[in-house]
Amino acid sequence: MSNPQIIRIGTRGSPLALYQASLVSQALHDASAGGLQGEIVPFTTKGDQLTTERLINSGGKGLFTREIDRAVDQGEVDIAVHSLKDVPSLMPDGQAILAYPDRADARDGFIAQGSVTALQDLPPGATLGTASLRREAQALALRPDLNVIPFRGSVETRLKKLEDGLADATFLAMAGLARLGLADLANPVAVDIMLPAAGQGIIAIAARPDALSAQLKTGLSILDHAPTRCAAIAERAVLAELDGSCRTAIAAHMLLKDGGWYLRGEVLSPNGQSRWHAEATALLSATHEDLNSLGVSLGQTIREAAGGDLPIFADI
Repeated sequence: MSNPQIIRIGTRGSPLALYQASLVSQALHDASAGGLQGEIVPFTTKGDQLTTERLINSGGKGLFTREIDRAVDQGEVDIAVHSLKDVPSLMPDGQAILAYPDRADARDGFIAQGSVTALQDLPPGATLGTASLRREAQALALRPDLNVIPFRGSVETRLKKLEDGLADATFLAMAGLARLGLADLANPVAVDIMLPAAGQGIIAIAARPDALSAQLKTGLSILDHAPTRCAAIAERAVLAELDGSCRTAIAAHMLLKDGGWYLRGEVLSPNGQSRWHAEATALLSATHEDLNSLGVSLGQTIREAAGGDLPIFADI
């Protein structure tokens, strides 16, 4: 096609984010038979500027999306490409997630110095580097003797910190490692041992629907993967019901099992010693509304088990 429509794609400027944006750009090009051509517009977000402290010290969720959200609202970009686990449960007014491409590996990956391949095999008092409250609490649930320090930055930055000996081990999402060709560095952790963050491994494509051309809407509809959308809806409903503000260790994951949907969620205390878990199922034929209700109900069950008030991490 001689005059393709140029689609400005807003994204963070990290290597992983740029790679994900390039995947979306190529997918839109292929879905439209060359009628759509992506132009990647990188942003440095407030979250990217935090390299040593936790997100909770600077405002929590939304720190990786606000600048891009603003660009969408102001028409500086046509669509935004996010890692779904970075997206707050409430979208900006007028914006919606219009496509969820096929989910990648949702598991966490364990990476350690030397020949250690599992958290349980670290020496007593070992240092774990992570900025994720969920991973910190889940790790302490298994190994309360660990010393946990903040590890922020891109995948490459965190791997360099590990290489430099700032910690004995860390966790990174298998999806991100695989997209960067680094999956061989990590040992995947089964979801039965470490339940992932809501939306982990999912790319979200957001936009203002009223600002898109018919051709772009069609392209995005082709990219939308139905099972991934179902999982995203249920997991984000759990997160919203539990008020996922980056101050509480929350996990949620849904998968297909025995011919239906199987949803699990949990909340942990900061030290990992208290843990409230719930699970629920739904028919494969469940509607999006059904799955949203399933997530809300599961979140309510967890909150009730925790006594109503969820444990939070304090600023450090």
